[in-house]
Amino acid sequence: MLSSGPSRRAVLAATAATAAVTAVPSFPAVAAAAGSPSPSYRWRQVVIGGTGFVSGVLFHPSVRGLAYARTDIGGAYRWDDRSARWIPLNDDLGWDDWNLLGVEAMAVDPAHPDRVYLALGTYTQSWAGNGAVLRSEDRGATWARTDLTVKLGGNEDGRGTGERLLVDPRDSDTLWLGTRHDGLLKSTDRGATWATASGFPGTPSGSGQGVTLLVAAGRTLYAGWGDSDGTTPSLFRTSDGTTWEAVPGQPSGISAKVPIRASYDCHTRELYVTYADAPGPNGQADGSVHKLAAGKGKGKGKGKGSGTWTDVTPVKPGGTTSDGSADTFGYGGVSVDARRPGTLVVSTNDRWAAGDTVYRSTNGGRTWTSLKDSAVLDVSETPFLTFGADQPKFGWWIQALALDPYDSKHIVYGTGATLYGTRDLKHWAPQIRGLEETSVRHLISPPTGRAHLLSGLGDVGVMYHERLTASPSRGMASNPVFGSATGLAQAAAKPSYVVRTGFGDHGNGAFSNDGGKTWEPFATQPALAKDAPGPIATNTDGSVLLWTFVHWDGTKYPARRSTDNGAVWSEVPTFPKGATPVADPVDPKRFYAYDTDTGTVYASTDGGLSFTAGATGLPSGDTQFELVAAPGRVGDLWLSAKWNGLYRSTDGGATFTKLTSCRASYTLGFGKAAEGADYPALYLVGSTESSTAVYRSDDEAKTWVRINDDRHQWGWTGETISGDPRVYGRVYIATNGRGIQYGDPV
Repeated sequence: MLSSGPSRRAVLAATAATAAVTAVPSFPAVAAAAGSPSPSYRWRQVVIGGTGFVSGVLFHPSVRGLAYARTDIGGAYRWDDRSARWIPLNDDLGWDDWNLLGVEAMAVDPAHPDRVYLALGTYTQSWAGNGAVLRSEDRGATWARTDLTVKLGGNEDGRGTGERLLVDPRDSDTLWLGTRHDGLLKSTDRGATWATASGFPGTPSGSGQGVTLLVAAGRTLYAGWGDSDGTTPSLFRTSDGTTWEAVPGQPSGISAKVPIRASYDCHTRELYVTYADAPGPNGQADGSVHKLAAGKGKGKGKGKGSGTWTDVTPVKPGGTTSDGSADTFGYGGVSVDARRPGTLVVSTNDRWAAGDTVYRSTNGGRTWTSLKDSAVLDVSETPFLTFGADQPKFGWWIQALALDPYDSKHIVYGTGATLYGTRDLKHWAPQIRGLEETSVRHLISPPTGRAHLLSGLGDVGVMYHERLTASPSRGMASNPVFGSATGLAQAAAKPSYVVRTGFGDHGNGAFSNDGGKTWEPFATQPALAKDAPGPIATNTDGSVLLWTFVHWDGTKYPARRSTDNGAVWSEVPTFPKGATPVADPVDPKRFYAYDTDTGTVYASTDGGLSFTAGATGLPSGDTQFELVAAPGRVGDLWLSAKWNGLYRSTDGGATFTKLTSCRASYTLGFGKAAEGADYPALYLVGSTESSTAVYRSDDEAKTWVRINDDRHQWGWTGETISGDPRVYGRVYIATNGRGIQYGDPV
């Protein structure tokens, strides 16, 4: 979903540390998109490589080379071993189902290799829809769906904890689902219907974590409970599916407050559990790892099956690093080796001072080796992972961790930006092909130059795409490095000149004279730019910059103007606070702005020195209403006002006319004109009647044709869209969690 804060999920750039505040895009319900597209399009994803939080990875225990991954806002994926890439499984979820792109949990059936289950739901707030469970008999190629009466939180705190969905090992028809606020649910018909599980001792609350994990240890089921205070039980079990009890002797205290993940060694009959003082992935300062002798025995003596707990924490949090920083962290992932008794891996999480690592033990946790210490990282396939530094990090936010049951040296772990894998415990590289989870904010398709696309992204700044089929070789734009981009603009008559703004620790604005390949920071910037860098515009010849400032909490500030590449800035008091500046693509003296608070369009004819009101009485009250200028024309403006429809002005914003061909318009862009046409092709995310979809018009918005299909919808796509000025029919679509999708007519 849309992020209003500096970071979509508070993933931190190399040196940036910013908090996330998330806001829901507001729109009324519309009918699901239906029907076949005309004309036919081929859809592909622009390759960046990950860029988001992989919250879980699950190898199938019975099928070599079969694995699934879940993300917090970008759906689930299946690993295709033959092509060595991830296959997206939820691109068919449309506009109305945007809240289902966050995956709370997934489960496989060891006895039926083709069965897979997903628990979907991104947010639990009142403005978000209820969750759903998807079930498949063909490894996610097709799905049956059950809508739940409860909400799930795939992009909330605790999203990296263990799988909250489990197939009962005693009966494949029985499934269990742990929720955050509604206790434990049970299905006896393979997920078709659900009811509250009787006898579960956890007391749900509207603000708690609820069930954090479900795991089978033989025929016994264990459930982690995230609402303990450190003294009350946080781990429960049942051996008959009806009677639950608190696990005797379980660890207590702050370091064992929240059970994060668990993994069972069937050879030694020991259950390993990672703990932290908070659910994560952020906000953890303490944690531990414990194992339970979970076999059949119930005696008090030590040994297998005795029920004895052992603290096997590799390193206790709370020390001091070499620079004097406090080494605080929790523990995240855990995975046992299905072939080697007593061999397992665990990960630290939220360890910013010393950096997160993966520990490996071959003797049941008596001794550990940090795999980071000998790791050789190769990020040549996704260079952005250096985050502007000389070397990439081993990772952060490591809660997803999985050991291949058919290859003891094949380990994968998720981070806030990628999925790393190794085949020899030393050499690591992103195992991320096909998985794109970027939240996209800005798209520019330049009219000339090597790159057909520039993009501004959440968490990973700005990218220069020399090729659409490979991660940008330059990585993210540096000098300075941004976390999330807030502005990206190109001079229409001088496309070599590009400016960008965003959240960063070493400057919040920069300009480029080579089309976005290399950058120089603004020589100065207003003080408020540090905490409130908003969108930016440059006039058609690049001689004037207009920069607006909006804090992540919504506070708006006056715009600033520069005529010397950002060396000196002056306030523009007549510019509407917080509005997005729009440059006229032909006249360098003209700028425009749409005040969404009042429904008024403002215009400048003196290079942005002053603005006067034009059309009034337009739709108001939504900051996502969008004003865009048609390329190659003076004063030709289009206004997307969501469900209020699409408006057009040909007199520089003095008057607007509502178009009758479009019922709703969420974002609008332009591309190369069709052969014989004298107006650019228009691309729209909106609806002409009842279907919210992607449309193209070749006749100046008189008529529209739908160009996406029911298999390619990607949830919420209302941020931005752009056609290609050099390739007729090509369109680039910003998604909120599935990266950049692009289509070509076939």
